[in-house]
Amino acid sequence: MAGVVLVTGGSGYIAGFTIRQLIEQGWTVRATIRSLNREAEVRDWLNVANDRLSFFAADLTSDAGWAEAMTACHHVVHMASPVPLHNVKDENEVIIPARDGALRALRFARDAGVTRLVMTSSVAAIFHGRAKGKDTFTEADWTDVTAAGVSAYAKSKTIAERAARDWVAAEGGSLEFVTVNPGLVLGPLLGTDFSPSLEVVKRVLEGAYPALPDLGLNLVDVRDVADLHVRALSAPDISGERFMAVAPHGFLRLIEIAAILRERLPAHAGKVPKRRMPNWVMRIVALFDPAVRQLVGELGKVRRAEPTHAMEKLGWRPRPAADSVVDTAKSLIAMGVSKV
Repeated sequence: MAGVVLVTGGSGYIAGFTIRQLIEQGWTVRATIRSLNREAEVRDWLNVANDRLSFFAADLTSDAGWAEAMTACHHVVHMASPVPLHNVKDENEVIIPARDGALRALRFARDAGVTRLVMTSSVAAIFHGRAKGKDTFTEADWTDVTAAGVSAYAKSKTIAERAARDWVAAEGGSLEFVTVNPGLVLGPLLGTDFSPSLEVVKRVLEGAYPALPDLGLNLVDVRDVADLHVRALSAPDISGERFMAVAPHGFLRLIEIAAILRERLPAHAGKVPKRRMPNWVMRIVALFDPAVRQLVGELGKVRRAEPTHAMEKLGWRPRPAADSVVDTAKSLIAMGVSKV
């Protein structure tokens, strides 16, 4: 199945690979970016057929441009959402545009007669604020935004997804709604202006820390996340569904990521740390560093999730997390982003 699809946040990392796959599969793609001044740059690193891709200026905080962007679209992939690159003083700086942007996209999609909207959420809307001892999660779980220590980003993704689902139930009419909830997204770069999610591998590869804190993450490859979005656009009978995008057995601690890099890229792993940082050291550093303070609550936590639902319902086959770690490192080195 192919038609006309709008991808919001068209300059993003996941969006780039999704646009590429959509065009390869015959879709005509419209994409929103905040300013058309970036169109030439984005077209350059996407490197796709220009006659199948058009850009529209639209922002999460304004109605301007949305109706035009949605015209003639049968489907929408709503990826645009704020990702804080530092600690925010007011969490509403992240929460409000994420929630209002999702509702804005849904409203204009319904009014334009869009058949289905696939929204990019996150495992951050699933994993956090849960009772101590819970270490296995499915699509049925939700982050408790009232719990202590839940980040502004996790709150934004949870509140935006819940608000979207409530709006669709009340006002969506025949509009079908699906969410994809990725873990930490790794994979090759499209350009040197790369996603913050790749910083994890970059810092381990470059030995940014003398030892690695006891932190673990559920990983997934950007190419597989794009594939899951494309599948969710056209698969029958999935309205209302939620699909976690994580690699099989993809929960890896930083020390395991380091071991993968040393084993599979030995010529480039001279700076990769071998030791684990004691938790007490992290807690001392957190007294002086707000960024580290955000991570202290995650020390030692295990959050396991499997892509069973997406594999069974959509035939999705994500690659092993270790392969994505290696491909990320190779791309960082090849693009000259990491000097090792």
